[in-house]
Amino acid sequence: MFRVTEEVRFCYGHRLLDYEGPCARIHGHNARVAIELSAPTLDRKGFVADFFDIEKAGKDWILAQFDHRLILREDDPVIPFLKQAGEAFVTLPVNPSAENFAKLIFDHLRAHGAPVTAVSFYETDTAVATYEDR
Repeated sequence: MFRVTEEVRFCYGHRLLDYEGPCARIHGHNARVAIELSAPTLDRKGFVADFFDIEKAGKDWILAQFDHRLILREDDPVIPFLKQAGEAFVTLPVNPSAENFAKLIFDHLRAHGAPVTAVSFYETDTAVATYEDR
């Protein structure tokens, strides 16, 4: 099996609802996402996938959606105040946890035909969540 990995780095803010601890407060992270694609054989060019195509399907989308954004669960009680203040934010139907980010990115890539087998979301250098199809 051949594997390639493309990394994406971005900054974001979030908080977790239904959670007791410091992550219940709005705070930020410098995230790193490792996108792994696999194939049993290489294409005519000798690729699992062209890194340029991975960037278009993954990196560009991730940066456009999440970079320097506040990511909140869609029922977060702070949303009306952010709207009133004219602040930008992104909502998700689930808590913006590392696990949910990994699955969201995986699903986006898979829906766009990428042979993605795993997405690892590094919330910090030492805290990583992985969603994979193996």
